[in-house]
Amino acid sequence: MSSPNQSLVIPAYNEAARLAAGFERLRPTLEVIGTDRTEIVMVDDGSSDDTLRVAGRVYGHLEHFRLVQHPHNLGKGAAVRTGMAHARAPRVIVADADMSIRPEHFAAILATLERVAFAPGSRARHGRIHYDELRRTLSGAAFHRLVRHYTPVRVRDTQCGCKGFDLAAGRLLAQLGFVTGFAYDVELFFLAHQLGFAVETVEVTWDDIGGSTVNLAYGTRQLLRDLRGITRTSYRCAAVEVSPGVALDEVRRAALSARAAGLVVARGPECDLIVVPRDAAVAAVGVAHDLGGTLRTTTVTELRGRVLDAV
Repeated sequence: MSSPNQSLVIPAYNEAARLAAGFERLRPTLEVIGTDRTEIVMVDDGSSDDTLRVAGRVYGHLEHFRLVQHPHNLGKGAAVRTGMAHARAPRVIVADADMSIRPEHFAAILATLERVAFAPGSRARHGRIHYDELRRTLSGAAFHRLVRHYTPVRVRDTQCGCKGFDLAAGRLLAQLGFVTGFAYDVELFFLAHQLGFAVETVEVTWDDIGGSTVNLAYGTRQLLRDLRGITRTSYRCAAVEVSPGVALDEVRRAALSARAAGLVVARGPECDLIVVPRDAAVAAVGVAHDLGGTLRTTTVTELRGRVLDAV
C-alpha cells in the first residue's frame, strides 16, 4: 500500500443524509490530487443517525479510508482533534462532510502548505462574507465583531469549514486547544499567532447546502462564553523532555510500546519536547521511561519558534 501525500479530515455529526452528495462533490478533486495518494479520516462525532454505516458505504472503497467514532457527541473541535491525531500524511485539510467549500480549492491549499504551516480557506471578498440569506450575512458580521472585541484575532473568516495544516503544526494546535464548540476555529487562529506560525489564507468559494447541523443561536451563546476564555486560558499540555536531536525512529518505537498516538516533537537548542495529547498523558509515562526523558508540562511560550516533527 502506497503512503498518502495528504490527509483529508472530515468531522461528521448526523450527516447520513448528506455524505453521498458530499462525496460526489469531492470525487473530481480526488481524481486530480490522487485517490491513491489521499488519506481520508472521517470522525463520527457520536451521531444519533446512520452516519457510521453510510460513511462506510460511501467512502469504504477508498484505499486510504479510516473511520473513527466518538462514543457520544463531543463537538467539532474535539472531532477535528481526533482526526489530527489519526492523520498520517504530511499535509492535512479539514473539510465539512457536505463539502460546501468547493473541493476544487484543495489543490491551492496543498500548494500553499508547501511554504506555510497554516493555510485556512477564506470566503471573504473585500472584507465581507455574503451568504444567500441576509440574516445569515448579518449574523456572520456580528460574530466577526465579537471575535475582534474579545480576542486579538483579525482574520475576517475564522469560521470557514475548510482549513489546511502542516501535520505537525495542526497536531500541536489540537493538543493545546480546549474549545470544542463554535469558537474552536477562533482559538486555532489565536494559538497559531501565539506560536508564531506562518499563516496564509486561500480564497475559496462556498455553496449553501441545506441540512446543516450548526445551531446559530446556540453557537452565539457558546461563542460568548468561549471567546471570553481564550485570552484568559493558560495553554499547557503534557510533554516529555529529552536531549536535543532525538531520533524520530526512537520516538516512534517508544510511542508504539506505550500505545501513544498523535505525538509532536518540538525541537530546540537545549532540549527536545515530545508533546502528547491530553488523553495520552498516562501513555507519556511509558514514552518518558523508554527514552530516558522527564515528564512535565509545556507552554505556548516555550513551544514558540521550535522546529516541529509529527510522529
